[in-house]
Amino acid sequence: MLDNTPNLHDEAARQFQICNSCRYCEGYCDVFPQLFALPEMTAASATHLANLCHNCRGCYYACQYAPPHEFDLNLPAVLAELRQETWERHARPQALARVFHAHGVAVAAMLIAGFALLFFVMARLRSEGGEGFYAYLSHNAMVAIFAPAFVLPLAGLAVSLRSYWREIGGGWITWASLRQMGGSVARMKNLSGGAGQGCNFEQGARYSNARRHAHQATLWGFVMCFAATSVATLMHYGFGWEAPYPFWSPPKLLGVPGGILLCMGTGALAWLKLRADPELGAARVWGGEMAFVLLLFTVSATGLALYAATGTSAVPALLAIHLGAVFAFFVLTPYTKMVHGFYRTAALLARR
Repeated sequence: MLDNTPNLHDEAARQFQICNSCRYCEGYCDVFPQLFALPEMTAASATHLANLCHNCRGCYYACQYAPPHEFDLNLPAVLAELRQETWERHARPQALARVFHAHGVAVAAMLIAGFALLFFVMARLRSEGGEGFYAYLSHNAMVAIFAPAFVLPLAGLAVSLRSYWREIGGGWITWASLRQMGGSVARMKNLSGGAGQGCNFEQGARYSNARRHAHQATLWGFVMCFAATSVATLMHYGFGWEAPYPFWSPPKLLGVPGGILLCMGTGALAWLKLRADPELGAARVWGGEMAFVLLLFTVSATGLALYAATGTSAVPALLAIHLGAVFAFFVLTPYTKMVHGFYRTAALLARR
């Protein structure tokens, strides 16, 4: 929408000023009460408001000053651009974030293919021994490979979040703010349209809860899959119960439904994104956003396929593809739209 940061902040301030004079959208989401309570608009305030926005687009379709009005308000787009600029500016290194969002599908596909080939070769060169998936890649090898791939990107993300928190003036976190944040995230309150009728993301002036439900399926599917891995780790190191696990074990009871939910949620998000108007978001990074959704879908779909193929000759290839997708997801975490969950959580905690 806008090519450089100063103009972006100026445009955001212009639109915020008009919104502050109108106040029609006060009950739509957390953005507007926060905006109307500000004593003055600063660059830090604009960054904070941008990361509170969930791009539901309800304010655009309700706005009397949207195009073709001469005021030309498109708040969802300017907030999306400002949000994207925030993520890229705080990422370390910044260049990787820009490359992914500009060429996301190609970057993700190349990384998955490259890592999958590496894991396939490692499986072919394995020594005999181990059960289940560990017959193709030992447990110690998986830990040695994936522990740094998980921890190091999280450390980089923590550095960027710290920088963002300082920029917006986030202070001490209270139990009250934690409760409010938790309730908002769990219920996806900011995608409810204020009155619970949903948002306007994919149907223009018509309301729909489809995006809210897709986000909930993605969130809880991801949480269940992460919980499955955590429980399996505890069982392995704490109780000496090693994989493979039967279907009625906690890792499978969490992981299989979680994978199904994740597939459904990410598939729905991709479909909704194809139906949505790209001019009401950060159009320049549409490919990167879609790549992230498809990457999450690939992780969950290949995991389910791998479980279904247990004991067949398809396991080595499927295992390599699944591990390649998981590894690519970990490595790209600080540069993909995965960061939006962390930044929006921080923005909800930093309510003013």
